[in-house]
Amino acid sequence: MQLVPRPRRDGESSKKFESDHPHQPWIGFAEQSKMGDDRRSRDLHTGILRDRYADDSLDYRESDRVVILVDGSNLFYAASQLNLEIDYARLLAYLTKNRRLVRAYFYTGVDRFNEKQQGFLHWMRRNGYRVVTKDLIQLPDGSKKANLDIEIAIDMLTLAAHCDTMILLSGDGDLTYAVNQISYQGVQIEVVSLRSMTNDTLINVADSYIDLETIRHDIQRM
Repeated sequence: MQLVPRPRRDGESSKKFESDHPHQPWIGFAEQSKMGDDRRSRDLHTGILRDRYADDSLDYRESDRVVILVDGSNLFYAASQLNLEIDYARLLAYLTKNRRLVRAYFYTGVDRFNEKQQGFLHWMRRNGYRVVTKDLIQLPDGSKKANLDIEIAIDMLTLAAHCDTMILLSGDGDLTYAVNQISYQGVQIEVVSLRSMTNDTLINVADSYIDLETIRHDIQRM
C-alpha cells in the first residue's frame, strides 16, 4: 500500500510550526483460540482555551485518515489494573469509528520461546495490526523488559504527513516530545490510556484524552 501525503484542509497553512510481569493478553487468547482532573489545552492557532475531552458526540469525517499506535506493554498493565480482557478487533473498530484507517501498529517485547505469545501476535497480524517487536532483556532484578519508545516515536514522526489524526494508546510521558512535535504539524492527537497510569504532560499536549476505564464495555472480550 502506498502512503499518500495528508491533504490540507481549507484554510490550513502548508507551513509547519516549529516548537520553541505484566498482564498478558495472549494467555486468554490462547485459551479461546486454542494520566482525571478537567483539563484544558491552549489552541495553537487562536490562543483560546477550550475543552478537549473526546466523546462519542464528536463529528468524525469519513475522509479523516487515522493512524493508531498501541504501546502493548503499557496497555497490558492498564488492562490488568481494570481486570479487563481486551478484544483487539473491537478495540480497532471502536477507535477507527467511521474514519479511514491508514495503519494500526502494535508494539511489544517478545519472548520467542513463548508459543502462546507468538500465537497471539500471529492473530494480531492477521487482524489489522502491524506488529513491531523487540526481544525482552533480563534486568539485574530478574525482571524482563523491552523499551519501544524510540520505535513508536519514529513511526509517529514518519506517518504524521500521511494522516489527519493519530491515536496513541499509551500513558508514557517519554512520548510527550514526539506528540508535541506532531501536533505542530497540524495532526490531531488522541491519547487513550488509564488515567492513573498516564503522565500529565502527555495529556496536556494531546488534543483529546480518553480514559480507558470509560470505554471498557466497548472493547472488552465478550
